[in-house]
Amino acid sequence: MQIKHVGVVGCGLMGSGIAQVCAQAGYPVTVREISQDLLDKGLQSIHKFLSTGVERKKLTEEQKNQILGRIKGTTRLEDLGNCDLIIEAVVEDIHIKKEVFGALDKICPPETILASNTSSLTIIEMAAATGRPDRVVGLHFFNPAPLMKLVEVVRTIATNDEVFQTAFEFVKSLGKEPVAAKDNSGFIVNFLLIPYLLGAIRALENGLASKEDIDKAMKLGCGYPMGPFELLDFVGLDTTYKVANILFEEYRDRLYAPPPLLKKMVLAGYLGRKSGKGFYDYTK
Repeated sequence: MQIKHVGVVGCGLMGSGIAQVCAQAGYPVTVREISQDLLDKGLQSIHKFLSTGVERKKLTEEQKNQILGRIKGTTRLEDLGNCDLIIEAVVEDIHIKKEVFGALDKICPPETILASNTSSLTIIEMAAATGRPDRVVGLHFFNPAPLMKLVEVVRTIATNDEVFQTAFEFVKSLGKEPVAAKDNSGFIVNFLLIPYLLGAIRALENGLASKEDIDKAMKLGCGYPMGPFELLDFVGLDTTYKVANILFEEYRDRLYAPPPLLKKMVLAGYLGRKSGKGFYDYTK
C-alpha cells in the first residue's frame, strides 16, 4: 500500500510536530483539533518553527511556504476520511484514544491504516475499539518531532505484516530512523528510561548526592547529553508521573512506582521548564 495523504488527530506539541514532519517530506497533511483556537495555536507553532529555520538558513522562504501549503487544518474529524494513514496524537488517556479510534473506524475506508503516537499505552487496546485491528500500529515520535530522528514502530499481536512494513517504510520516507517494537507498555525507550529517571529521584530522596552532582555524574560518566533531572524538567514532571503510573499499572514492578517526591512536585505545580520551575528554577 502506498501512503499518499496523511491525517493527524491533535495539533498540540506532538501533533503539530508530526504534521510538520510529514509535510516537509512532501505529504499532503490534514490535521484535526477539537477547537479553532487550539488549531490556530498549533498551526502557528509550525509557522514559527519553520520561520526560525529560514532565519538560520536551514530552508528558504519558498520551501517554508511550500511546506505550509501542504498542511490543511480542520475541526471536523470527518475531513480525515480520505487519508491513507492517520496518526492519533491526542492526550495520553486511553478512554479518549479509544473514542478517537472508534470514530475513525466508522469514517475511514477499510484500507486506511490507523496509528497512535502514544508513548506508554498498549496499541491493541485502541485497536480493539475498531473493526480493523489488523490495520492498527504504533508510531511513537519523540519530542521535538521535527528534530528527533527516532520513531518506534509498534506491532500488535493482530497487526498485518504488510501494514507493519508499510508503516516502517513510511517512517523512512520521513527521513527518520524506525525501530521495530512489540506492543508492550513503554515500548523500548520508556521501558528503559522511566526506571532510570525514577531511580535518580529516589537517589536524591535518599541523600545519595545533590541533583547537580547526579546530573554531572551521568553526563560526564556515561556521556549523556542531559542529566536525569535536566531531562525530567525538559520532558515535564507531570508527563513522567503519568507515564510511570501507566507502566506501574501494567507491570506492577516497583521500578515503575513514582517516588513520593515526584508526586509532591506535580501536586505543587512544579512541572519543569513549562511551568518555570521543576528540579531547577527557570524563572530567571
